[in-house]
Amino acid sequence: MNAYLKLLENNKKWANNVSKNDPDFFKRLAEVQSPEYLWIGCSDSRVPPNEITGTRPGEVFIHRNIANMVVHADINLLAVLEYAVNYLKVKHIIVCGHYGCGGVKAAMTNNNFGIINKWIRNIKDVYRIHRNEINELKSEKDRLNRLIELNVMEQVTNLAKTSIIQKCWKHEQRPYLHGWVYDLNDGIINPIFEMGHDDHLDPIYEFNDL
Repeated sequence: MNAYLKLLENNKKWANNVSKNDPDFFKRLAEVQSPEYLWIGCSDSRVPPNEITGTRPGEVFIHRNIANMVVHADINLLAVLEYAVNYLKVKHIIVCGHYGCGGVKAAMTNNNFGIINKWIRNIKDVYRIHRNEINELKSEKDRLNRLIELNVMEQVTNLAKTSIIQKCWKHEQRPYLHGWVYDLNDGIINPIFEMGHDDHLDPIYEFNDL
């Protein structure tokens, strides 16, 4: 059997099992989408958001890219953010990285990765800012995982820098921003950073007349 046909067969089995356990599930799902969460995660196939959080279809709005980045020039990310915040009215936004991330590891080298260079350059900026702290760590693994944590924190802060978030904070005091890191070794999520409407943001990033 061709590998891709297995996916279609698995889909039929899954849909049948769901319908047996909850006959109205797909009817409800087709009528409305009202998730409380926006998940910005890494594209890594080992970090599936619904599975690791125990959520079902319809409960989490999901955006994924290499190394869970929030890049202000990324119109895809901004469109997802705008829709999630202003139309779906999400209450929480989660930026979730994972220890051992290959994208972050690549950013710590001087290797040429072609078009990927343009993306991971943003992670290199995080490394440059925190170089002294990272380089004090003894092992390569510790240095990598600390940069992964710092990168998640930076991406949460990047969310707070957007006019989309600031406007919603001003008028509705939502959403709450979370920075998490998932451990591939034990399946546990480590919360490392949070921001809400009353947390400090450097004034240079604040917008007037929102």
